[in-house]
Formats: sequence, structure tokens, C-alpha cells
Amino acid sequence: MGKHEVGTPKYIANKIKAKGLQKLRWYCQMCQKQCRDENGFKCHTMSESHHRQLLLFADNASKYMDQFSREFSQEFLNLLKRQFGTRRVAANRVYQDYIADRNHIHMNATMWLSLTAYVKWLGRTGKCVVDETEKGWFITYIDRDPEALAAEEKKAKKQKMDKDDDERMMDFIVKQVEKGQNENKIAPEDNATPLMRSEDDGPLVINMKLKPKPSTLMGPPLTPLKKVDYSQKTIKQEPLESDELLISEKDDHQTREPSESRSLHHSSRDDDSSSKKRKRERRDSNEHEDESRKSEGWLREKLVVKIMTKNLGQKYYKAKGVVQHPVLESGFVGKIKIMSPEEVEGHLIKIDQEHLETVIPAIGKFVIIVQGKYKGCKATLEKVRIEEYSVDVELVKEKKYVKRLPYEHICKYID
Repeated sequence: MGKHEVGTPKYIANKIKAKGLQKLRWYCQMCQKQCRDENGFKCHTMSESHHRQLLLFADNASKYMDQFSREFSQEFLNLLKRQFGTRRVAANRVYQDYIADRNHIHMNATMWLSLTAYVKWLGRTGKCVVDETEKGWFITYIDRDPEALAAEEKKAKKQKMDKDDDERMMDFIVKQVEKGQNENKIAPEDNATPLMRSEDDGPLVINMKLKPKPSTLMGPPLTPLKKVDYSQKTIKQEPLESDELLISEKDDHQTREPSESRSLHHSSRDDDSSSKKRKRERRDSNEHEDESRKSEGWLREKLVVKIMTKNLGQKYYKAKGVVQHPVLESGFVGKIKIMSPEEVEGHLIKIDQEHLETVIPAIGKFVIIVQGKYKGCKATLEKVRIEEYSVDVELVKEKKYVKRLPYEHICKYID
């Protein structure tokens, strides 16, 4: 038998049958048979097999009705959970996706007469959050799975840990703002008046007379020498007394200047030598610290660090992770297992310490001192000095309280 021509009723019926979606009122749930039209459904209801199924249904109608209702509700909720999660979605959209399955349980076989009745039942039983709008009924699935609840709790803990640094910074900013407002209240208000100049005023002239500073090192000024007239054969000269006075003043100045300058030079030399000695000691200590840092990095196993480079992508920027074993190249390179955010959780990254930053935990948590005198010691965080960018810790083994360690000298440690 050949194919039916395009546009004929038989051709259209075959296309509908191949699609799998037909009218609900021509479907028999007990026999699980879909009829194409009203005539076919009528013939089916008159068949012997259909009557046998009706007799079975009549013996225990509630059993079959409850079974069909339970299966319909389970499949509907599984589709809602799997495809839409806990998002708010239109109930009719979920129903259209549900009936796309050819072998689904039809609603005319359940205890609900319409989709609205079923949605109201979901709201009464607490399975979903139901709300009615102008566009129809909307539902939101309530996930009560223990694994989902545990995941939510874990996510909340991560968010709280991420907020620790942000909250400290916000507290510091609020304190600075309050301090600035208090200073503005105390300071007197200056009422600035514009400079007005009349037309009769002449040019503005500034007369500045600066007095020369007296010289303390060179002694008293010398008296000017007398003029000598060489035009005549005999040289005219002032009386001897004035010349003696000039010579005596010069002698006094010459005898006084070396002693004063010598004492000043000695004191200045002492100051210079002491300052040079301190600078040399400071430079030696800094060079020693730099050499120690160059010889060995600060990365350790189980440290919580933050990625501060954008070369890996925006999703890894400011992500937090735990340093894994082993730490490569004497502590310079480590493998970081990402803890947050959730989209990159569990990823393992190999990265250099130059692109990492230490993390400051909450008060009472364990830290490792990664730089300085107590490098490698385990301690507990006791106090955070936000204004000084430092912390106070207590060493675990030594039972010693150490104050004002810089932020970069400690790092959060997971025991």
C-alpha cells in the first residue's frame, strides 16, 4: 500500500500519531491507549478488553486512583527539581514539558480535575511555594533533601568566611568617616569672602625686605681696610692705633675660629658616624631578611591563600584555596585547591607565591607565621589592629604573646 497524499485526513492523522501528542480526552489510562479521534475512542470503549479493565477498576477504584495520582505527582516534581531547581517558574510551562513525554500519566486519571487544583494542592502540602499573578500560577520548588541542606549550610559557611575580610575593611572605613566628621565639627568654619578691587586702586606692589642671617661660624665681620693713595710718592696711612686695632681683631678672629670650628666638626663627625652605623646595621638586617626570603619561600601545606592575579581568568581572581602537598621549589610554587567561589570549587592550580596573598582568619583561629623571627611557628589570632595593619598572636608551643605582627607575616592555617 502506497503513502497517502499530502493534505488528506489520513496523512494528517499519521503525522499526529508520529508526533506523539494527541488530544487528552481520547486517551484511556487503564488500557494505556491513545485514540486519534472521537470515533476511534468510541470503538475502543465498546471493545472487550476495555470492559475487562473497567471491571478491575470497579473492584478497587481508590487503589488505581491513588496510584495514578502518586505517579503523576512524583514525575511532575522530579521534572521541576531537575530542570528548574528552586527557581520561580510558571506552572503551565512545567506541565507542557511534562506532557511532552509520550508515556506520561495523564491528568484525567488522577484525583485532580485541572492543573490549578493540582498547584493548590502542592501549596497546601508544603511541597512548593505557590503564588497567583495576572499571567497565571507560579510555583517554586522547596528542596528538603538532606544533601541539598548540607550543601546550603556549606555554602553559607564559605560566604561568612569570605565576608570576614570585607567586614573588617568596612569597619575601618566607617571609623575613618566618623573620625573625619568629628574633626570637621571641632574645626572652626572659615567664612571665605571674595577679594574686591576698586577701579581707583593702582598696581599691586609687594615690598619684601629680608634681613641677612648672622653668621655664627665666621665670627664678627671684618672692618673695611683704609684707602691708600698711590698717586704720590709718599704713601698716606692712617695712625698706627687703628692698624693695631685691625690686626688685633684679625688675630682674635683667627685664634677663635679654629677652636669653634674644630668643636663643631667633632660633634658633626660623631653624629654622622652614629647615623651611618645605624643605617649600615639596618641595611645589613634588611639584606639578611631579603636573602632568607630569596633562599626559601613562605608557602606551607594547609595554608589558606588568596589568588591575586587576573592572568588565570576573572573567575579565579580573589579566589581562596588551600595549599596542597607537596610544595615545590623550596616554598615558592605550590598546588592550590580552590575552596571558593562555587563555580571553580575543587579545581587544582599550580601557581607561584608572587601571585598569592595571605588570609587573615577570625579571632581565635589558628595561623602560621610565615616571615620574621618566629617563622614556621603555629599560633592563635588574638587581636586585629586595623589602623596599624597588624595583629597580635599567641604562640601555641612557647605560650608567648607577640604583638603587632604585619598582615603579610601570618596566614590562616587549617589543622
